[in-house]
Amino acid sequence: MAANSASPISPSDLDAIIKLMWGNEVKEDVFQRWKQGFRFSTDEPTALIQHEGGPCAVIAPVQAYIIKSLISDKKRKSPNWNEVESECVGKLLIRALCEILGQAYDGNRFVLVQMSDSILDEETTKTPPSPDAKKPKDHSYFHSQLRTLSFESPEEVEAYYLERIDMLGETFGVLLFLYSVLCTKGIEALHTEAIDPSETFIDSEFGYGSQSLINLMITGKAVAHVWNYDQDICGLKLKGIQQQSQIGFLTLLEHLRYCEVGSFLKNPMNPVWVLGSETHLTVLFSFESRLVCAETPTEVAKRVFKSFDPEGRNFISADLLQDVLNMLDLVSEPEYVDIMRKKLDAENLGIILLSSFMEEFFPEENVHLPDTFTLYHYNGLLRSCPNNKVVYQKGNAILLETHVLSVLENNGMLTCLQTKWPNIEVQWVGGSTPSLN
Repeated sequence: MAANSASPISPSDLDAIIKLMWGNEVKEDVFQRWKQGFRFSTDEPTALIQHEGGPCAVIAPVQAYIIKSLISDKKRKSPNWNEVESECVGKLLIRALCEILGQAYDGNRFVLVQMSDSILDEETTKTPPSPDAKKPKDHSYFHSQLRTLSFESPEEVEAYYLERIDMLGETFGVLLFLYSVLCTKGIEALHTEAIDPSETFIDSEFGYGSQSLINLMITGKAVAHVWNYDQDICGLKLKGIQQQSQIGFLTLLEHLRYCEVGSFLKNPMNPVWVLGSETHLTVLFSFESRLVCAETPTEVAKRVFKSFDPEGRNFISADLLQDVLNMLDLVSEPEYVDIMRKKLDAENLGIILLSSFMEEFFPEENVHLPDTFTLYHYNGLLRSCPNNKVVYQKGNAILLETHVLSVLENNGMLTCLQTKWPNIEVQWVGGSTPSLN
């Protein structure tokens, strides 16, 4: 059951949240960029709009989960799938918020953050404003008004939001939800997963969300990396994604070799991906279910091999071959392993290359992807959309027979998509390639 009344966040918890979010100092210009509610486009009923750079770290994942619900609704698989009544749109938003909170849930309680009752009454009713209403709504004001409510079940959370849906669209709607995710997750768990105490969830200069925040919103885990599982780099354990995610993630930064996105994010359970550029997040999706699937034997083999290669050098010590074979349930008798070790390490260098291992045990498998399919792209920033209208942009994709990687600096979209589909080409309806920024 929910608590009888809202209670203030303890000073120590509030200080910890502020430091984790903003650092030692909350810069007002950065805070102002995040001061917006969840509002939908007048040109696309189910597409959220974003006013300034920064809150895409919350808005894009929420949008991805809204789209996930649209895709899973079989009734929507029609030419008019994006025509949704306003009442249903609100329910889609709340369902998305509840899914994200559910992934962050620590098994103890759901903690929702709201403004004080008096402030809520002023913003949602026609009662005369109190003296507090005249105060500037800066970060100090915001943090002084925060209260929490505890719930035991997702059904109670959903009911709470349904009764106060207007609150989500108000001035601090995005931040209140983000703080609810943090409080539901728990400060201790956030520090354990994020590890690096020097990294804030929001960049103090530009206001962008960190990878830990993005991962928290997509997967419920505030880890800082996008590879599968954990990696040991020079004795330092760096945490990654532990299982196949509901929503995927692709980034232009992988093409630039700043990171390597693992199969758990590249191949999510639903054909919806958050796309990352250097400065912004958008969403790509499709109704083609064959674009995602359970891990193939080849993907499993690569993942297991790389678990023995924590430094990402694409080779392992020859002495580890038996362990790899054993984990993959392949023949691992000592005599057989000795034969394969000599074959795979013919020059007796003491190492086995990933490429040689895959060619021997997992020759190219047939992956039944469609040759052509339809993609849609969402960008919530008005200034980044054609005619300043936030709408889903449609593209007709084809997988070519050969891999032809794009090196065009002005086609970041194609470059980003090729980190998952190296042989993809897309013709966007209207002739204009959507912006990742």
